[in-house]
Amino acid sequence: MKFDYLIVGAGLAGSMMAYRVKEAGKTALVIDKRSHIGGNLYCEEIEGIQVHKYGPHIFHTSNKKVWEFVNRIVPFNYFHFSPLAMSQGRLFHLPFNMNTFYELWGTKTPAEAKAIINQQRQEIKGEPCNLEEQAIALVGRDIYERLIKGYTEKQWGRSCQELPSFIIRRLPVRYCFDNNYYNDTYQGIPIGGYNYLINNLVRGTEILLNTDYIENRVQLNTLARRVIYTGTIDRFFDFRYGALEYRSLRFEEELLNQESYQGNAVVNYTDADIPYTRIIEHKYFEYGNQPKTIITREYPMVWQQGKEPYYPVNDEVNDQKYALYRAEAEKQEKVVFFGRLAEYKYYDMHQIVEKAVEII
Repeated sequence: MKFDYLIVGAGLAGSMMAYRVKEAGKTALVIDKRSHIGGNLYCEEIEGIQVHKYGPHIFHTSNKKVWEFVNRIVPFNYFHFSPLAMSQGRLFHLPFNMNTFYELWGTKTPAEAKAIINQQRQEIKGEPCNLEEQAIALVGRDIYERLIKGYTEKQWGRSCQELPSFIIRRLPVRYCFDNNYYNDTYQGIPIGGYNYLINNLVRGTEILLNTDYIENRVQLNTLARRVIYTGTIDRFFDFRYGALEYRSLRFEEELLNQESYQGNAVVNYTDADIPYTRIIEHKYFEYGNQPKTIITREYPMVWQQGKEPYYPVNDEVNDQKYALYRAEAEKQEKVVFFGRLAEYKYYDMHQIVEKAVEII
């Protein structure tokens, strides 16, 4: 066999594994069905702006070792994610903090804001049974109706009453004037875009693009002793227990002959009658001052075969189905299943980096 490992997928999970394999003094072949490496982190430079082609990605962690590791690979800037929300023609700060409460109710002190929220939270008795109840139990009905409901139902394609409560359980709520979305100590984006990070992770590793593993697995499996698979687990097992459900996205990109469009990297659109969930203005991820700007409208959509899967729908039905696939995966002596698609679990980037260190 020519390689120690065949790594299926050149996104962050696959690229991290390529780096770890190389660190261990072993060889790997990385393959990907796309025409580029980087997976959903892939960026394209347009008019001097690094465009996040598959939606915005902000690296954040409180693990100092993880932060030091990625900064050894490529230097990161110190971008802090502070999105805005557009609702009924008005802008609100996110995450929910004293700025949001002032914009919504005119409250000026934490005590005033807490009094309103605590009063509205009383609507929910007992343990929240769905996302709607969980959101109201956290922030009250006003914020739920204005800034959560429409956005969330567009994102997931179903009523908040049908969505599990855990999706929103970690919703940031602050009684101070702090617009930094993440609580993590370290935050940023690779200077020059994520392509630099991925390129440095896979440097020295053989790569084969435009190659579908499932369609060519018999031949490809002969090339390596072990396989690290980062693709969808249900497709690996030929959908024997049925297809797992995902949400997908469609992106509508526009180059504008003006210096700025919205003055912020991300603005969420929470009204149900607006079909997209957010507009991304890419230059602000790297504090750009280019004469032109590029925006992307992000539209959630139903996932179908042939579309890119983005978010696993971890409801009871899908989780039960995944458990069957997980049991099959554990029988595979030659294959390691790793990453968001292979484990049917939403990972933040820092979690992929941490976990990759444990596998090899």
